[in-house]
Amino acid sequence: MTTSTAKLQEIYNQQGFLSALPVLDETELREARRAFSELEEEFGEEYTQYSLHNVHLQYPWVKDLTKHPQILQVVKDIIGPDVILLDSRFICKYPAVKPKHQENEEGETKPDVEENELPYVAWHQDMRYWGVAGGPVLSVWLALDDSLKENGALQVIPGSHCAGVLPHRQAVRPGNMLSVNQEIPEELVQADEAVICPLSAGQMSVHDGFLVHASDANMSQRRRCGLVIRYVPTCAYPIQDPNRPRKFHATELACGADQFKHFSNKTA
Repeated sequence: MTTSTAKLQEIYNQQGFLSALPVLDETELREARRAFSELEEEFGEEYTQYSLHNVHLQYPWVKDLTKHPQILQVVKDIIGPDVILLDSRFICKYPAVKPKHQENEEGETKPDVEENELPYVAWHQDMRYWGVAGGPVLSVWLALDDSLKENGALQVIPGSHCAGVLPHRQAVRPGNMLSVNQEIPEELVQADEAVICPLSAGQMSVHDGFLVHASDANMSQRRRCGLVIRYVPTCAYPIQDPNRPRKFHATELACGADQFKHFSNKTA
């Protein structure tokens, strides 16, 4: 184990996340953005906003991203050498303000819809609805665009992964992008401790499945698009949760060996 690896592990264990880690070079980023633009043209922005789920099964370029050496090296450093790709999804927040939108009388550019109608991600923990036990879930956000405060970058509560699973409820505010529309009640979220994780296009952040995190609406004129990838060690296994029935049809062995076979013969 190198000193840098040990330091990354220490920070991750203490804080529950790492951010601004380099992954894609200029050529790789350009090709990924070009390929994604083709999906936008084929399916339309309403679909590509959140419905490109587990398309690593369909598109080799997406699978290549999920198994990118720079990503897997960090994943292995944190959860070990034997890793299963659990799930992937593109999340894309499109601009609330069009570049040619008219200004109001004060010279301010206003969004095309009210802020409380825009897509956002409520405070939540991934492990609340992933239906996995026996090992950690690690989530990667790979940025295809710059991810900044203005266009709805990831926000996290450092160290919150140490508190275990918190209660969740149905989100009160409309526009929550989470498919189960859940949120942690605001009185349980230490929002004053929140940290924004800005990323340049081609960088990634990684976070623990118990980390409390969210992201605001995109109030800018710039798209914010990224690929979310979830990994687990091969010792992890699916559980039966009547509150969140989950099937794992897209799992693959990302690296190493799978002696457990908990996620069917697709990891062979």
